[in-house]
Amino acid sequence: MKRRFFLQLIATNSGFLVLGESLVGCTTVNSQVSNNMASSMPTNSSFFMPDEADPHLCTWMAFSASADIWGGEYVTDVQNNLAKIARTIANYEPVKMLVRQEDYDIALAKCGSKVELIIASFDDLWMRDTGPVFVVNEEGDKAGIDFNFNGWGNKQYHDRDAEVAQFVAQKSGVPLINTKLVFEGGGVEVDGRGTAIVTESCIINDNRNPGWTKADCEEELKVLLGLRKIIWLPGLKGADITDGHTDFYARFTSPRVVVAGYDPDPQSVDHEVTKKNIEILRSQTDANGNQLEVAILEGPTKIRSGYDWDDFAAGYINFYVINGAVIAPEFGDRKADHQAKETLARLFPDRDIIQLNIDEIAAGGGGIHCTTQQEPLI
Repeated sequence: MKRRFFLQLIATNSGFLVLGESLVGCTTVNSQVSNNMASSMPTNSSFFMPDEADPHLCTWMAFSASADIWGGEYVTDVQNNLAKIARTIANYEPVKMLVRQEDYDIALAKCGSKVELIIASFDDLWMRDTGPVFVVNEEGDKAGIDFNFNGWGNKQYHDRDAEVAQFVAQKSGVPLINTKLVFEGGGVEVDGRGTAIVTESCIINDNRNPGWTKADCEEELKVLLGLRKIIWLPGLKGADITDGHTDFYARFTSPRVVVAGYDPDPQSVDHEVTKKNIEILRSQTDANGNQLEVAILEGPTKIRSGYDWDDFAAGYINFYVINGAVIAPEFGDRKADHQAKETLARLFPDRDIIQLNIDEIAAGGGGIHCTTQQEPLI
């Protein structure tokens, strides 16, 4: 899949990406953004990022993928996967789907009338990373953080995706909080009560934040997301385009409870890091001093024919929690799929557990959570 081959295609000394036969310029956005919606929030603003399981106003998504990025042969199947996710979510909460003008008719046909389509300009479908991270406060205010998306460290062209956070904030009618930190929504997991899990490999990385120390990143995240404690996982630089996002390793399911992904294949690049993650999480407490309870979601040992390559994201941890349900992948491994569903049902007893075949999106190295961004209800 082309998206995951960017790690090998970067012309590191030229500041350009090699895309097929052409060179594509890459704009790095790593300083404060100025726009007429921007709001300078004081450091004691009391904003915090709520738990994903808290009520949503809606889910934001982006329809379709660039043929330049994914390869033309995959676009239709990716569209079908996105539409399937959107239609499923729309049974539980509103979905607002960004769509290019030229894709509007096909998006309407595939997504149906329950999904709201919004004309926009963007590069790729990963709303978790390009969209704003929404925060709220106890006074009933809401804002969106623009984390200066830079194509996961200039691994992919992103001029239009760099503007998605501002666009979505404007459409949501909320002020935009600016920061000099470069980050993505998939890199952080919160319990909504002051605790976060973050991978070092993603944020403490010169391809995003040159010169920033771990302490610098922690201080900024605590202010922006209303955190009192960050649990750091090592992650894995360079193994995938994201440099090891948290939402493929560990997720909060309720206060004091974390579910961690485990890759059982000893030959996999993620085997040792997932073992280390579990060890770290079992030794940790949350911001209130409560010992974490760690559940395990073991990945499948087999996948459907035609998808057996290293970049395929074969894990269940990238599920998405919505109003009344949890949307998770299935990979055709009957035993592992069933075990994952049972584990999620135990962890989310009051929600429907729905598994979807999203093989084409997984083939691009992502999952359901990666394609979505929740806007909290206040």
